[in-house]
Amino acid sequence: MSTSSSIGTTCQAASHAQPKSLAQQLIAATSKKARSAAILMLADGTVFYGRACGASGEVTGEVCFNTSLEGYFEVITDPSYAGQIVTMTYPQIGNYGVNVADTQMAPQYPQMYCGNLSPALRGLVVHDMCETPSNWRSEMSLPEYLEERNIVAIEGIDTRALVRHLRDNGSQKGILSTIDLDEKSLAAKLAEAPELVGTNLVQTVSCKEAYSYSYGRSMKSRAFAVQEPAPARRNVVVYDCGIKRGILDGLVNAGCAPTLVPWNTPASEVLKLQPDGVFLSNGPGDPDAVDATYSQVKKLLGKVPVFGICLGHQMISLACGGSIEKLKYGHRGGNQPVMNLLSGRVEVTAQNHGFNLVFPSLGELISEESGGVSKHPVSGDLRFWSERRIAPVVRNKRFGRIRLTHVNLNDGTCEGIQLLDAKAFSVQYHPEASPGPTDAHYLFTAFMRLMDGEEDYLNIDISKDRLAGWVFGSEEKEAHNA
Repeated sequence: MSTSSSIGTTCQAASHAQPKSLAQQLIAATSKKARSAAILMLADGTVFYGRACGASGEVTGEVCFNTSLEGYFEVITDPSYAGQIVTMTYPQIGNYGVNVADTQMAPQYPQMYCGNLSPALRGLVVHDMCETPSNWRSEMSLPEYLEERNIVAIEGIDTRALVRHLRDNGSQKGILSTIDLDEKSLAAKLAEAPELVGTNLVQTVSCKEAYSYSYGRSMKSRAFAVQEPAPARRNVVVYDCGIKRGILDGLVNAGCAPTLVPWNTPASEVLKLQPDGVFLSNGPGDPDAVDATYSQVKKLLGKVPVFGICLGHQMISLACGGSIEKLKYGHRGGNQPVMNLLSGRVEVTAQNHGFNLVFPSLGELISEESGGVSKHPVSGDLRFWSERRIAPVVRNKRFGRIRLTHVNLNDGTCEGIQLLDAKAFSVQYHPEASPGPTDAHYLFTAFMRLMDGEEDYLNIDISKDRLAGWVFGSEEKEAHNA
């Protein structure tokens, strides 16, 4: 069995995971308390030892990492993390506790969702778990929440070494256990665990039947920071592929009245509702496995305005005949720079995805609409276009002209497209800031403008729009507009 060179330091944690009697007494007298040993093993044989800091148990899933400095509770409750063991790169997690109203699971989850009240992720990995939070909104500690919701978690490992390993070798299957510490036994179990690629995880987090959404307890608990939403003036059907509640709130804030439908709802049923627009939500797993959604999107494009976020972006891409690739370790965190090629603005964005559209697969470039360029960059790096401030257009066999609108400035991957001959656009990232920056709030406004029939709906001054809906931004916004 192979073991990475970084494990020498993490193996030292084994002695802490099984302390001597005196050490146990000392730990029991602190806020940390006495915790049982835990182990994380990756598919390539890399092993990390630590301490349990959540529920007792054993889980398998894809091990990935999130680079957000805050918002751990929103990350943990994001349905898009179904099937994954999430590593938080920030050293201490849980310091401001948990307010259950901040959950990103949709409000109808107990009645209409598959499963139970537990978050969809498989497990959590942190360096240091805070047992004694300090925050006036906190209702319980994070370890208490994890135990209550049966989420297995590990602390005390070198998360820097783990993240470096995943960056070098890619995200991979892992097994996290507090009940079996035998490496041979764990390796055998891990070999039998299913792969993420090819698995439809959307069906595990989508609603079972249609329902309407409106503000609930979550928004009331944040009235000190969030203004009342705009009056609803557009009826929007939402394909629920595991939607975050923050995205639903973003739609409501912009003036939408959302009706959520299951992930495999036929397009004919959606059109019977006579929506002003259709929204395609975020969601977990391999987009190629969600054919029951993108096959219906193909029937909706050109008939009704469509906006897609994250998995929804991939659904539009697949409906257009595009190819999706699995990224080496994905984009997960609240600090990803993206350029809007139409406005030239750079947004700091929140992201959570492991798959990405291969933009050239949508069609050949239209030279006269792509700055005179007739061939896609050989490297595949889309920063070619951001450096030249060009939003290139391809000719798609199914839906006419499609424009590249957003590019990731870290690695040059596609972050957004716009169908020019059908009313539709999509982005790969999360604009609702749950958690994350507010730079991309303008996309909900853009959706309203698309439904209103505006041509240049994506060209919005984000320095103004990012303050919309926030109480703390009112004075700054008034000063900006003066």
